[in-house]
Amino acid sequence: MSLQAMIDEWYPVGLFSQLDSAGRKTRLMGEPIDVASDADGNARVTGGDGRVLPVRVRYGHVWSSLGEPQKEIFPIPEADQPGRRFVDVGVVRVRCSPLRAVENFLDIAHFPFVHTDILGAEPHTEVQNYKVEIREEEDEVWATQVKFYQPQAAKSASGGITTEYMYRVPAPTCSVLYKTCPPRPSEWDVITLFVQPLAEDLCDVWPWMALFDDETAMTDLIHFQQTIFLQDRSILENQIPPLLPLDPGMEIPTRADLTSIAYRRWLKRHNYTYGAQLVAQ
Repeated sequence: MSLQAMIDEWYPVGLFSQLDSAGRKTRLMGEPIDVASDADGNARVTGGDGRVLPVRVRYGHVWSSLGEPQKEIFPIPEADQPGRRFVDVGVVRVRCSPLRAVENFLDIAHFPFVHTDILGAEPHTEVQNYKVEIREEEDEVWATQVKFYQPQAAKSASGGITTEYMYRVPAPTCSVLYKTCPPRPSEWDVITLFVQPLAEDLCDVWPWMALFDDETAMTDLIHFQQTIFLQDRSILENQIPPLLPLDPGMEIPTRADLTSIAYRRWLKRHNYTYGAQLVAQ
């Protein structure tokens, strides 16, 4: 299996705000790495063999790569929009494939059952028709016109609303979610999932948000998002097989799984196979 396609991608490896000279020892795709600040306060990432790895700082996170990225980190225009609050949610370690973590983030149908009375509730379980496409110019997976009833769509929401979503996959282990912003209906809240692949069956998940919410305490914003993801973790760690199947015949999709189908097709097209299972066993 060739891993070069994913080796040459950018991955989150830590929060910039938590950098210090002592460094943070972690792993990237099985290789030990050290994430630290240098004498000038800049981020520095070194591999297990002492080699200096590429570094970028974006969206509150330090990004690095074991290879030679052929493009810059994907843009999120809202990250430069005045008036937004940027929320570094922290990190959650999950015993699952990094690709499974992203696909779960794209799944709408589980809301009423996993995030009961927050992101969904029975009897509002039907997933309405929505649009999915692989945008060739950007080389990204997009799902649009997604609508779902939610008892508490965001920490800033005061009651149940029908929430509109857009999902975007700009990199194999990253996803960007745009959803209805209760305080500003003309804008979108932005919630991202940046996944650091520690191994094929283990990852650190770094959620990050760009919101219009001047009322909620930062601690409450972080706690709300961590609550959501910790509910997901128990599901993710019990999925079988643990790696993400890319063979269409290995799992039976439903109409609600259109985004997952497109995501798997896109992964296979680019040979993004670290954390994937290619054939039935």
